[in-house]
Amino acid sequence: MSMQGHVTPQKMHFSDALKLRSGATLRDYTLVYETYGRLNAERSNAVLVCHALNASHHVAGTHADNPKNVGWWDNLIGPGKPLDTDRFFVICINNPGSCFGSTGPMHVNPDTGRLYGSDFPVVTVEDWVNAQARVLDRLGISQLAAVMGGSLGGMQALSWTLQYPERMRHALVIASAPNLSAQNIAFNEVARRAIVTDPDFHGGHFYAHGVVPKRGLRVARMIGHITYLSDDSMEAKFGRELRAAELAYSTQEIEFQIESYLRYQGDKFSEYFDANTYLLITRALDYFDPAREFGGDLSRALARAQAKFLVVSFTTDWRFSPARSREIVKGLLDNRIDVSYAEIDAPHGHDAFLLDDARYHGIVRACYDNIAREIGA
Repeated sequence: MSMQGHVTPQKMHFSDALKLRSGATLRDYTLVYETYGRLNAERSNAVLVCHALNASHHVAGTHADNPKNVGWWDNLIGPGKPLDTDRFFVICINNPGSCFGSTGPMHVNPDTGRLYGSDFPVVTVEDWVNAQARVLDRLGISQLAAVMGGSLGGMQALSWTLQYPERMRHALVIASAPNLSAQNIAFNEVARRAIVTDPDFHGGHFYAHGVVPKRGLRVARMIGHITYLSDDSMEAKFGRELRAAELAYSTQEIEFQIESYLRYQGDKFSEYFDANTYLLITRALDYFDPAREFGGDLSRALARAQAKFLVVSFTTDWRFSPARSREIVKGLLDNRIDVSYAEIDAPHGHDAFLLDDARYHGIVRACYDNIAREIGA
């Protein structure tokens, strides 16, 4: 049971069109969000948490109708936890294009009266940040105590400091990168090809056919999951352990426990995640590159930032390696921006940012203790 208790998702509708980086617009859209804790009288204790690829607005606590559905960062956020909801007002917003309630490919396109499907406009990290800023405007929050995210969420936190430099005091960028490497883009493309070549994809309009491209989603998730784990963690968890006592000498049967685990993860993912959303979100990952408009010079790109930073990486994370976090740190130091950096020697790979690690949680707690003192929370 979560210490946060039951939380209720909320909805906010926007009739004003959101101009996107692509030149397209999104109009008549709804964003789903959750809040935890109380906003203080000065409205100075708000923390925005940005979600990663397959997560949602449900970052902590449970839902009354599904008490087993615990928020994805519940070990970090809640009463008495590193991000203490007794002191901070925490907001997590489901991004447009997602499949967890906010307007996305599974919703009706107001221009056609039909489901968007693959006609949903391509969205970027910058578009998400602009959408989140609109929610904060409605909530009457002009400046955040902090914005925090891991992985793709960390990219959003970084983008916040560049798009709205005066609207946050602190940024916590965890297990992230200033852009994706060619290898990362390659993994995303293989996952997308698995989806779009599934016969049930129907060019992204599979809803009308009453089918779901589950085979493609399964493979996409299996590929992704491999990249989130380290070689050491896979070895420790599964090794070369067989599923049965004897080899079946089959090219199609499951022989090893790791195969069984990946298929289970793929099956589970294909039941709840939308294929078009997967394509959109991996593209947003690919496109993120704030240094691009500065000729690839990250230091120049980061010159706009005014927040104090905490950057955290994990040694065995090869998807978002410590070297990529150090690029962010160097770019900040080049601009004499206040930054603390922690490189945690953890065996879990990229997934480490979601797991319990006393050193990691201790650093995050210390950061929020400092912020609380700063704002008198």
